[in-house]
Amino acid sequence: MPPKPKFTREEITAAALDLVSEKGLNALTARDLGNRLGSSARPIFTAFKNMEEVQQAVRDAARERFVSYAQKAVHYTPAFKQMGMQMLLFAREEPRLYELLFMKSDGTPHFLEEGYLSRDKAGIMALEMIQRDYGLEREDARKLFHHVWIFTFGIGALCATGMCYFSDEELNELLGQDFMAIMTQIKSGGLRNPTVYPVRKE
Repeated sequence: MPPKPKFTREEITAAALDLVSEKGLNALTARDLGNRLGSSARPIFTAFKNMEEVQQAVRDAARERFVSYAQKAVHYTPAFKQMGMQMLLFAREEPRLYELLFMKSDGTPHFLEEGYLSRDKAGIMALEMIQRDYGLEREDARKLFHHVWIFTFGIGALCATGMCYFSDEELNELLGQDFMAIMTQIKSGGLRNPTVYPVRKE
């Protein structure tokens, strides 16, 4: 009969997420995670096969933490703009998790490729907000999402890396200006969806 795990997968994942949130993914080693748990590394491998599996669990948990930020937007009007603000707050308050989710490529375009808006919690939420609040057809809603997401991602990267600091008022103004510009182009029929190609690994 296998030994009873000293820690559950959930407990190990929570400790690993806190470690990555504080120090980044490179700090997620078996030794450091064991120290965070107040144990040796051995109990980790009674719950997980290897550290790659732990890293995936951390990515999933980080995604859920981001979704918890995004969900707060449903209480605002306009909700989609506030969702952008929530993404930027996440970048400012959880810079290492933002980097993990949005700035570490594995060679595939996760956020703009076909299908993202039909399977990701935050993507589904955003599309529903746009269609509900602005009365856009699905294709135009997708265009708006894609273009605004690219702009918002860029500001988030500046915040997460500490390259720039923006006040809440400045972030709100930047998002509002970009949104109005994109919406004007959609209404004029002059906006196309961006074409996204996978990054090739050498």
